[in-house]
Formats: sequence, C-alpha cells, structure tokens
Amino acid sequence: MDGSSQKELSFLPSRGGYKSLRVYRVAEIIYDVTFAFTSRFLNHGDRTVDQMIQAARSGKQNIAEGSKASSTSTETEIKLTNVAKASLEELLIDYEDYLRVRNLGQWNAGHPRYQKMREYCKSDSIMNNYRMLLPKLNDEEMGNLALTLINQATYMLRRLIDKQQEMFLKHGGIREQMMQARLAYRNNRK
Repeated sequence: MDGSSQKELSFLPSRGGYKSLRVYRVAEIIYDVTFAFTSRFLNHGDRTVDQMIQAARSGKQNIAEGSKASSTSTETEIKLTNVAKASLEELLIDYEDYLRVRNLGQWNAGHPRYQKMREYCKSDSIMNNYRMLLPKLNDEEMGNLALTLINQATYMLRRLIDKQQEMFLKHGGIREQMMQARLAYRNNRK
C-alpha cells in the first residue's frame, strides 16, 4: 500500500500540538507566576505552597496530557481538560484566600488597574516579558496578575471543552472512526 492510500485509511487524527495552544502557554505562565509567588510570599514549610504549585502544575500538565490522548480517546481528552480547569479553579481560590486574609485588594472591574492588567494578560507581550515583570511586583499585584491569568485560562478551557464536545458529536469516538476505516478498507479491496 502506498503512502497516500495509507493516509486515506488512517483513523488516528494527528493531534497533540498542545504547545501551540494559547491556553497551554497561559497555563505555563500561571505555573511560573505561582512558583515565584510562593517562593517570595509564603513560608516554605506552609502546606499551601505545595498545594498551589501542584494545582498550577496540574492545570498545565493536564492540558498537555489531554491533547496527547486526543488521537485515541475523546473521552480522556475531555476529562483531562476538565481536570486542568478544576485545578486552576482550585488555585484561583488559594490566591483569593491569600489576598482576603491579608486585607489586600482583589481587583475587579471598578479597580483603576483592573482593565490594564486584563489587557496585558490578553496581549502577546505577556508571553515574552512576564519574567522580567515578576520581581517588580508586590504580593497584591502578583496575586491579581495570577487571578487575571487564571480567569482567562479557565474561560479558554471552557471553550476548549465545548469544542471537544462538538468534535465528538461531528466525528464520533475512536471506535466509530476505527469501524469507518475498516469498512473503507474493505470497500477499497473489492
């Protein structure tokens, strides 16, 4: 069988390009921000440090694992993407708790710096220069940076889950695709 025939009969889609997903890149930044935040502003013996770093890591890693699993299991892809979202939502609560118990501001639409922070987090420039910014931020600023990034990432993950569900409805799962490939193979041999 030549290469083009092999490609026509393939039922495993080419997937797993998670590094090109903006949500993955934002999750990487969230991990880096969380690592810097916990290193600077929390005591190293504090259980919260491990929990926050683990939640940030889980958000990032589950996006990657879900993407890698997508070629053979839409169910696993959706589940892992949802685990990523849940992990980041847990991390969001940790940042909210930190700001609240220390009487620090949690920036919302009425705060003078909120819109600028939101726009910065949406921009491409954050991808290149956030590391230089982190040492200049105090805990309130870095906490609000994290909250903004987490809110944007969970929004993107909700949209990604919706897209994954739509793809499943349109194309079915791996078993359906395998059956279609098998039938196509049989029909081509006749």
